[in-house]
Amino acid sequence: MAMELSPFAVVLLFAAGSLGITGVSLIAGKILRPNRPNEEKLTTYESGEDPVGTAWGQFNPRYYIIALIFILFEVELIFLFPWATVFGQKDLIEGTQGQWAWLAIVEMFLFIGILFLGLVWAWGKGFLDWVVPKPNLSAYKGKVPVEKYEEINQKYK
Repeated sequence: MAMELSPFAVVLLFAAGSLGITGVSLIAGKILRPNRPNEEKLTTYESGEDPVGTAWGQFNPRYYIIALIFILFEVELIFLFPWATVFGQKDLIEGTQGQWAWLAIVEMFLFIGILFLGLVWAWGKGFLDWVVPKPNLSAYKGKVPVEKYEEINQKYK
C-alpha cells in the first residue's frame, strides 16, 4: 500500500531540499575556490566607486525619493502581468465572455492612467530632477590661514 503525503509534508520536503542544496553548494564552493586575498580585494566597494571620506558623509535625500517612486511604480506594474495573461486568452475575447473583455481594457487603461498621473505629479513636484547640491563653503575662508586648511585636508585623506 502506497503512503500519501499531506500537502504540508510536500512543502516541508521542498523547503528542506532547497536548504540542503543551498548548503551543499555553499560548502562545495568554500572548499573548491582558491583563497588569495590581497589589498585590492579587501577594500570597501560601493556602487563602483572607491569610498572617500568618512561614513558620516551627507547624501542627497532625493536619491531616496527616486528609489521609493521606482519601487512604487515597479510594484504597481506587477499587476499588469496577470491582466495580460488573462486577457491574452483567446476564449476570453472570442467566447461567451467577450463583452467583459472591453471592461478589462477600460479598467487597465484607467489603472495605467492613474499611474501616469502619479508620474506627472512626481515630475511636477520636482522629485525626478536630480539636483547636485553645491558645496557649502565656509564663511571663514578668508580668515583662516591656508596652512590650517591643508592640515585639515591631509588629516581626512
